Amino acid sequence: MRPATATATLSRRTAAAALAATGSQPRVRVRLLSCAAKTTTRTPSSSSKTRCISSSSSSSHLRCAQPKQALSQRRNYHSHEHPAPPGPFNPTEEAILSAAYKHIPTHGFSLESLALGAREAGYLDISTTILPEGAFSLIRYHLVKQREALAGRRDALFAAEESKLIPVSEKVEILTWERLLGNREVIGRWQEALAIMAQPSYIPASLKELAKLADEIYYLAGDMSVDPSWYTKRASLSTIYAAAELFMTNDHSPEFRDTREFLRRRLSETSELGAAASSVREWVGFTASAGVNVLRSKGVRI
Repeated sequence: MRPATATATLSRRTAAAALAATGSQPRVRVRLLSCAAKTTTRTPSSSSKTRCISSSSSSSHLRCAQPKQALSQRRNYHSHEHPAPPGPFNPTEEAILSAAYKHIPTHGFSLESLALGAREAGYLDISTTILPEGAFSLIRYHLVKQREALAGRRDALFAAEESKLIPVSEKVEILTWERLLGNREVIGRWQEALAIMAQPSYIPASLKELAKLADEIYYLAGDMSVDPSWYTKRASLSTIYAAAELFMTNDHSPEFRDTREFLRRRLSETSELGAAASSVREWVGFTASAGVNVLRSKGVRI
């Protein structure tokens, strides 16, 4: 046996004998995987707990096991096979806002309307403090309710058999006009609502609601696009709707006839521009393909 090997063996035997004499065990460093929480707090209200269990493959690793219910609550996609998520307003907010909605034509989108609504709903006037967005909460309530009402009006607007024969573009126009008519009751106060929505703190929420409206209209119209036009259609409709909504606040024609013509012109222009852009894309694609084929015929490796 070589001297170095003999020395190492003797050192290991001496260390083992020392450990046996003291009765201690060698320390093993265990690496723990990061869990959702180091300590699980048990509360009477929580029915499911996060717990860490040892992995069968290695005793030096732990893994976090979370209940399926907790994972399903974090689902961030929409499916018609599952129940709809809870609405943007809780029962108390719904009661106050629905009662305040009737006072908009007289008092506008204001804190006074909210206070009157709280009083009618059986709450103190100070209860409006549960609405941190103030008057914008009343505006958002109007936007959400009118958008959600479109789905119920679709069956009345399109007969079941005839709807298949109506082009998607025509359905979009009908649904957009129907949504604009939802502002009739508050049209005298809608300019002040637009002024509130234009405030920097409320612009993100206003744009988000406008995007949801455009998507809802195209969905109800039966649009099945899966190409980039899915985005361009909704973006252009959002712009057209915002312009038509502003035009409507200054329209004094019978039944807002001028606004209807304005909407038709804007949608028609967008459709023509979209067709022209599509033709340009097709021409560019054909020319590029033909050029590549010519180069290949000359022996260029592409």
